[in-house]
Amino acid sequence: MKKVLGYIFSPIHYLFFGFFLLLFHPIQWLSLKLGGYSGHKRSVDILNYFLTSTYYLMGTRAKFTNVHRLPEGRPILFIANHQSMYDIPPMIWHFRKYHAKFISKIELTKGIPSISFNLKYGGAANINRKDPKQSIGEILKLAQRMRDQNWSAVIFPEGTRSKNGEMRAFAVAGAATILKKVPEALVVPVAIKGAWKLVQHGAFPLSFGEKMSWTVLTPIEPAGRTPEAVLKEAEEAVKNEMADQMRKA
Repeated sequence: MKKVLGYIFSPIHYLFFGFFLLLFHPIQWLSLKLGGYSGHKRSVDILNYFLTSTYYLMGTRAKFTNVHRLPEGRPILFIANHQSMYDIPPMIWHFRKYHAKFISKIELTKGIPSISFNLKYGGAANINRKDPKQSIGEILKLAQRMRDQNWSAVIFPEGTRSKNGEMRAFAVAGAATILKKVPEALVVPVAIKGAWKLVQHGAFPLSFGEKMSWTVLTPIEPAGRTPEAVLKEAEEAVKNEMADQMRKA
């Protein structure tokens, strides 16, 4: 039934999702020209609020939980599992006051209204996976911006999206590079659950009436520890939260 309803409601969802991407592309350009970084960021935050709202057109129940008082004015490295592109808009909206930037594929910087513009001008690290030297350079530039501006970053250490909800082992290279450059960054694990179900049939039809959740877990202070040890603790925290949620489901 969820798949059948998906055939009906997916076009409606995509119509509004695409509309907001097209609407905010010139808004971003104008905001950047007139308001600089602050104006551009505000337009991106609002865009992602509206993108997140389109999930409800698919009957999706989206829950974002954060019981921790995360510091402002300090770099934060958010470490999350990755299940679909739908992971991202709620994170941009809910982490907006931390200036969270993403590490993304360089291919996404072209051809996608609003998204490509934001990746090019919003401070993200856009990496070429076929060019390790370029990738490391981009991550180091992001780390420097984190230090200089007290920005934060979101990284998906699995390296690719899970198609069945099962976590892959975290690769530590990118996060370790940031932590070595920004050792004062607070590490915050985030467990994402249910986003893969929305796209379990592919881009069309989306699955109707799925539950999605983002849970911010206990922050980890990295001081006096190796990046590898910190990342391992973050991985275990996310894995344990995912297992606990599965038991309660």
